[in-house]
Amino acid sequence: MHELPQQLVNGLLLGSMYGLVAIGYTMVYGIVQLINFAHGEIFMTGGFGALTVWLILPTGTTMWLALPLMLIGAIIVATTIAVGAERFAYRPLRTAPRLAPLITAIGLSLALQQAVWAWYPEAKSSRTFPEISGGPFHLGSVTIQTGDIFLLIAAPICMAILAFFVMKTRTGRGMQATAQDPDTAKLMGINTDRIIVVAFALGAAFAAVGAVAYGLKYGEVNFRMGFILGLKAFTAAVLGGIGNIYGAMLGGLALGIAETMATAYINDIPGMQQLGGQSWADVWAFVLLIVVLLVRPQGLLGERVADRA
Repeated sequence: MHELPQQLVNGLLLGSMYGLVAIGYTMVYGIVQLINFAHGEIFMTGGFGALTVWLILPTGTTMWLALPLMLIGAIIVATTIAVGAERFAYRPLRTAPRLAPLITAIGLSLALQQAVWAWYPEAKSSRTFPEISGGPFHLGSVTIQTGDIFLLIAAPICMAILAFFVMKTRTGRGMQATAQDPDTAKLMGINTDRIIVVAFALGAAFAAVGAVAYGLKYGEVNFRMGFILGLKAFTAAVLGGIGNIYGAMLGGLALGIAETMATAYINDIPGMQQLGGQSWADVWAFVLLIVVLLVRPQGLLGERVADRA
C-alpha cells in the first residue's frame, strides 16, 4: 500500500496522455460520425515532427529552448496531415456508406506508417528522443520524472483551452450545433465544412502534444508507436462516451489508472501471478473496456450524439 500514491500518479500521467489523443477520436466522431483509425498515426507523425525540429537545431541548443520549437513543429506536422486527410481522403467519401471511410482510415494509417519509415529508415528501430535535464522530483513518497513534468503541465492547459474554445467561441458553438444536427446547422449559416476541418485540426494538435509528452516520457519514438496507443486512446474515448470531449479525458484517466493498477498489483492476487506485469498491461486495458460496455454501453458520461437520429 505504500506504493499506492506513486501508482496513482503514474496512472494519472499515463491516462492524461491517452486522454489527449482520445480527444481527436471523439471530436471527429461527434461531428461526422467517423472513427478516424489513422489518428494514432497522426499522433506518431507529431512525434517525428518534434524530433525533426530537434535534429535541425544547432548543436548545443538547450532543451528548454528547443522544447517550444519542437512542440510547434509537432503541431504543424500533425495538423497538416490531419487536414490533408480530411480534405483528400474523407471529404469525398462523406456521403458514401460508412464502411468506405473506415477502410480508407485503415489504409491511411498503414500509408503514414510506411511514409515515416521511408523518411526515417532508422525508425524501424526506435529513434532516441531528447530528454529534459534535471530531476527526478520527489513529493513525499511520490517520484515524478523530469519527462513527466511537461505532461503534468500540458494536459490541464490543453483541457482548459479546449473547454474555453468549445463553450465561449463562435466556432466552438458552431461545432456543438454541427454535432447536434449538421443539416440544421448548415441552414443556420454555419460552414460545416470549416467546422469539420477545425475538429480534425484541434484533435491533431492535442495528439501532437501527447506525442511530445510520449517522447519525453519514454525517451524514444518509432513508426509503430501510434498503433497500440491509438487503440488505447480510442478505448478511452469509448469508455468516456464517444462524442463527449470531457468523457474522452475522463476515459483516458480511468484507463491509465486501471492499467497501472493492474500491472502493479495483479501479481498479489492468489492464482493470478501469471497475469501481471507490463506484458499484460494492454490486455487489462481492453478488459476494462469490455466490462464498462457490458455495464454502461454509452460510456461513463454518455454518448452525446446517440440521439441525433
